[in-house]
Amino acid sequence: MHIQHVVGARPNFVKVAPVHAALATLPGIRSTILHTGQHYDRLMSDVFFEDLRLPAPDVSLGVGSGTHAEQTGAIMVAFERQVAAEPPDLVVVYGDVNSTAAAALVCAKAGIPLAHVEAGLRSFDRTMPEEINRMVTDRLADLLLVTEPAGRKNLLAEGVVAGRIVDTGNVMIDSLAGLLEREGIRERRPPAGKPRVIVTLHRPSNVDEPGRLAQLADLLGSLAATAEVLFPVHPRTRARLAATPAGAQLAGTVTVVEPLRYRDFVRELAGASLIVTDSGGIQEESAYLGVPCLTLRANTERPITLEAGTNRLEPECDGDLLGAARDLMGRRFPPIGRNPVLLAAGWDGHAGPRVAAALAALVRR
Repeated sequence: MHIQHVVGARPNFVKVAPVHAALATLPGIRSTILHTGQHYDRLMSDVFFEDLRLPAPDVSLGVGSGTHAEQTGAIMVAFERQVAAEPPDLVVVYGDVNSTAAAALVCAKAGIPLAHVEAGLRSFDRTMPEEINRMVTDRLADLLLVTEPAGRKNLLAEGVVAGRIVDTGNVMIDSLAGLLEREGIRERRPPAGKPRVIVTLHRPSNVDEPGRLAQLADLLGSLAATAEVLFPVHPRTRARLAATPAGAQLAGTVTVVEPLRYRDFVRELAGASLIVTDSGGIQEESAYLGVPCLTLRANTERPITLEAGTNRLEPECDGDLLGAARDLMGRRFPPIGRNPVLLAAGWDGHAGPRVAAALAALVRR
């Protein structure tokens, strides 16, 4: 029985690794990886396969960049040709990127069963392209694998039959826990000297509006007065910084670097005093690591990070972003992997085998 995983962006690679490894231990199942090419830069793609010990993709579509419509359409055309030539018995998609929604639409029209890992997450903000991708994919999927209790609650509220939902825990945590073990990191390692702040920004709401970008550059510059600020810059964000005065604002105060490979980024997170981000996945990683996180968004589709206490949303700061950031740097949370809220949701490093078992049961049925 052929199970094909469709991935396209760096968050997908982190999630597919433990599932692909677990399926390899099950008899009678062939597990293959199709890379759409949504992320194609070496630092955003190839090095993740190396650090996660993933084999090279079995199929690469190489669609590249473009607008949301261009990219989604290109993936649909290329993926439809692929499944027509070699139809899998089950397709598995991950998260909320364009590759996920594009593959879901193709599978629905081709009559190919579909499973969605990380189903049911909702920000309830339809201005986010990712929210549309999540909603479309969940509506079309035959099997919905949820990472936290909010996922099941949201799906049931949308009328999904309970029998199609499986609580598996978070496969991204499997990859994180595995890397921490290989790197010998068993506890947080904050710096002995100046606090260290790790920053990631990529969402249009933060980087596409020059005024907003200037506000965030001011925040980072103020933090850099008393802390070391490391800013691995997404290619899209780098282009926006270069086109506005915000780039010059950061020069000389913030350490701006290329995107870090996965193992290097995890080491930086484990040694951080604070994470400032608009990424969903990094909210989860920071919660597992016990590192305070300031999320520069009005909402989150990962409410478990708020329940765990590690994450704080921007509107909760009452306009004082700098004060909130400095306050969070002084907070202490349960050590790596020991937060009881996360453990109760199955963030135990063993979600991959649970996902694999659910996929195998579906494809055999």
